[in-house]
Amino acid sequence: MGETVGEEPDYRFTLANERTFLAWVRTALALVAGGVAVWQYLPDMGLPALRSGIGIALVLLGTVLAALSHHRWRVTQRAMRSGEPLPAGLQVPLVAIGVSVVATAVLILVIVGR
Repeated sequence: MGETVGEEPDYRFTLANERTFLAWVRTALALVAGGVAVWQYLPDMGLPALRSGIGIALVLLGTVLAALSHHRWRVTQRAMRSGEPLPAGLQVPLVAIGVSVVATAVLILVIVGR
C-alpha cells in the first residue's frame, strides 16, 4: 500500500517511519493484552464494574491507537514524498491521557479495595 505521489524519499526516512509505526502497534498490542489481563485475572476488590471498565478502556485505547498509527504512517509517508512538513499526530496525547485515566481508576480500585 505504498504511496505513489511525489518523489521517493531517502529509504532511511521511509524505514524510520515504518519503525515508528511498528512501535505504536506494539504499544497498542500491549494495551489490548493488558486490558484482557485486567478483565480476566484482576480480582474485583468489591468493585467489579470498575475492574471491567479498566479492562474495556485499555482494549479500546489499544484499538484506537492501532488505527491512528496506520493513519499516521500513511500521512507521514505522503508528506515525506511531497516535501511537506510532517503532520502532528494524536497518538502521544491519546496515550498520555488514556494511561493517566486508567492509572487513576486503578489507584481508586486499590484504595477502595483495601
